Amino acid sequence: MPGKRSFDAQLAALDALRHEAAESPAARAKALRHALGNRNNYIVAKAADLVRELSLAELTPDLLAAFDRFFVDPAKSDPQCWAKDAISRALAALDCQDADVFLRGMRHIQLEPVWGGSADTATNLRATCAMALVQCRSMGDHELLSNLIELLGDKEKSVRAEAARAIGQAGSRQAALLLRLRAVLADDEPEVLGACFSGILSIEGTGAIPWLGRFLKRGDNIAAEAALAIAQDRSPEAFRVLREKFESIQAGFPGAGKRQVRNFEHVDDLARARGRVEDEPWFCSVLLSAIALTRQDEAQAFLFDLVRTESAEAEGAVEAILRSGPAPEIVGQLGELVKGRPRLARAFATHGPKIQ
Repeated sequence: MPGKRSFDAQLAALDALRHEAAESPAARAKALRHALGNRNNYIVAKAADLVRELSLAELTPDLLAAFDRFFVDPAKSDPQCWAKDAISRALAALDCQDADVFLRGMRHIQLEPVWGGSADTATNLRATCAMALVQCRSMGDHELLSNLIELLGDKEKSVRAEAARAIGQAGSRQAALLLRLRAVLADDEPEVLGACFSGILSIEGTGAIPWLGRFLKRGDNIAAEAALAIAQDRSPEAFRVLREKFESIQAGFPGAGKRQVRNFEHVDDLARARGRVEDEPWFCSVLLSAIALTRQDEAQAFLFDLVRTESAEAEGAVEAILRSGPAPEIVGQLGELVKGRPRLARAFATHGPKIQ
């Protein structure tokens, strides 16, 4: 199978370039330039990845030429969009300033046959180009947002989420207002709204926390995204809002903090006592994780107190502390605290190092 051997040989040659001695940069660039001109989209994708890894900005014209070539009969010349995906990543990494290139990628839809119909293989391309467009310094804020807003209506949630992240990266007050509007009006996937929340917080800072706190009332996956976005601020205000929400849930669940769940004779009674939000007990765990991620001393003391008093949420507090990437001394203190408390020791053993 000479064709197969030739293909494998080309891949092996590309891989060898990654480890080639630094004293032959010209030869390496020449080989990669030749690979970028290959008709096989997989070979070109591998070459583009290598250009990106090696930061070979001198090959930008070759990347652009290959990018253009694979828009001709794209489903046949570039199945799965492998080449255009890799080239767009390379151009973005090399700080390409040609906005038209990324606009072309943002607008590309590539339908390819699959069992029972067709599938769009250009979703990663659109997402990559949306984020890359933000770095194009020739594009004004109004023009940038006008183009990115189109992708907020994309059929693919991953593209919508990346468009929201790109708008957040734009960093302007107009961008923040656009993300607020999207969050308020759109009934979208939690991943997309989570990107909106993070973008708003990155632009507006701590001042956005009270507004983001309104989404905690939902007690669903969107509320979880809001909680984790708020935690990113790592401020006393972030901890306060998250703690208040956690405590409001506990207040609506009589005796939860004192482990008096046994007072409820039926599961239905317990559910009614908890109310709509508390029908999802996992949300308390999300809030505890978010509290731990604020990195506030008060937050750590709050979680340790839940463990020390063996509250109903003590196991969740142990998990939240350990999953937040604490310093070794914190892990040690927690390990000492749970000794002699079997259910908490089990939680510690599950999510952290073994207790000695």
